[in-house]
Amino acid sequence: MGLLNSLMPVFCSAQPHRPKRGTQNQALGRSRGGFSTKVHLRVNADGMPIAVEATPGQAHDLTAYDDLMEQRDSDPAALLADKGYDSDAIRQDLRDRGASPEIPTKSNRTVIYSVNKALYALRARVEHCVGHLKEHRRIATRYDKTESSYIGFVLLGCLRCWVKFVHRA
Repeated sequence: MGLLNSLMPVFCSAQPHRPKRGTQNQALGRSRGGFSTKVHLRVNADGMPIAVEATPGQAHDLTAYDDLMEQRDSDPAALLADKGYDSDAIRQDLRDRGASPEIPTKSNRTVIYSVNKALYALRARVEHCVGHLKEHRRIATRYDKTESSYIGFVLLGCLRCWVKFVHRA
């Protein structure tokens, strides 16, 4: 009987199969400003969003890279990113995809990579896209409790950017 009791699972709560509630799976996290969410974007050469990912505020930028690259089937010719995406794994992945990584190196790296300044200046299009999205108060302050609802409104903001772009052309 002692062996049988040691093999039986022990449940501490009355409802063992109920998923945990809370913010741990809702892309909310603590950062310097309190609860926050980071929105990671992948934009095309015109500055239009083509992939969106949300992570908790304290998460590093590198955690969103794989998901952003999987959301789009075509590989970029060049990737313009800030210092948060500077890692050997990302640089190697981009080279494997046939892209040139235009990522400035962090100050603590021993190997310094050069960046084409004229090409890197186009990264401002990414910041402009983020700025257009943050014009929507609901996206800038995140009123939504769930990640899926928040991403839905971010995608609606992206859609508005695309509609303006199509009507300009």
